[in-house]
Amino acid sequence: MIWKKLGLIFCPENNYPWMLTHAANPVAESLDNGLIRVYFSSRDANHCSSIGQLEFDLENKKIVSLSSTPVLGPGETGTFSDSGSSMGCIVKTSDATFLYYLGWNLGTTVPWRNSIGLAVCPKEKAKFELYSKAPVLDRSSVDPFSISYPWVLKEGSLWRMWYGSNLQWGANQNDMAHLIKYAESSDGIHWTPKNIISINFKNQDEYAISKPCVIKDGDIYRAWYSYRGKGYRIGYAESPDGITFERKDNQAGITVSDTGWDSETVEYPYVLDHKDNRYMFYNGNRYGLTGFGLAILEKN
Repeated sequence: MIWKKLGLIFCPENNYPWMLTHAANPVAESLDNGLIRVYFSSRDANHCSSIGQLEFDLENKKIVSLSSTPVLGPGETGTFSDSGSSMGCIVKTSDATFLYYLGWNLGTTVPWRNSIGLAVCPKEKAKFELYSKAPVLDRSSVDPFSISYPWVLKEGSLWRMWYGSNLQWGANQNDMAHLIKYAESSDGIHWTPKNIISINFKNQDEYAISKPCVIKDGDIYRAWYSYRGKGYRIGYAESPDGITFERKDNQAGITVSDTGWDSETVEYPYVLDHKDNRYMFYNGNRYGLTGFGLAILEKN
């Protein structure tokens, strides 16, 4: 596969106090009016993250509207997201839209402790509300250190989640050994982690695999994700069952540019099918500081 880059879409420039910098972790959905809504994570002056959104005219590559208030901000002091809330994924059901997000706690002995939270927007409403002040997936005997960005698919009565998990902490950030694990649920709220590694490291130089995006194409599951040694790149993997994936990073079809906003790293991919085309929203240099861009999958 080959992704043709269409350029930078959005980068905050002190738009609002909660949106001074960053447009990280883009997640998109097609709207009934033909526009695309993109959720993303921005930061304030204290580097606390909130989730914002914009509406985008994909045909004309034009931003139509930008939220002036957060979709979801940091949690109350002492809760699992009091240092920030970052975008995870969206799941739509017949009754509501589920927004899974990453809650941050800054640490002292380690840089952070993350958990996965849920906000819900009932079909008859236009605003997300917290399902709980507590996470729906937290540290446990299966994931004792820290967990991160979830991707959720609903297949019939089965809800499936792929999420990041630290295998350890160490003196340096590159000691974290962070990779992708798998969990299941019957309602999208109460989750059972299976202690299964879905996407593993390919060599000892890697120390982080994060932000999976999983799509089922017929009888095959396709996953895009970020993987990191010296710098983040976008990887690609396939699976017949969606539980364990075979990495095929050489088929990802996208990497850094020679110059510009995504010339150092590419990461946090989100793949969207829209009007007979497949698109990828992604971040470039410095984890979303330079905004997010768009690419289209070239057809054979």
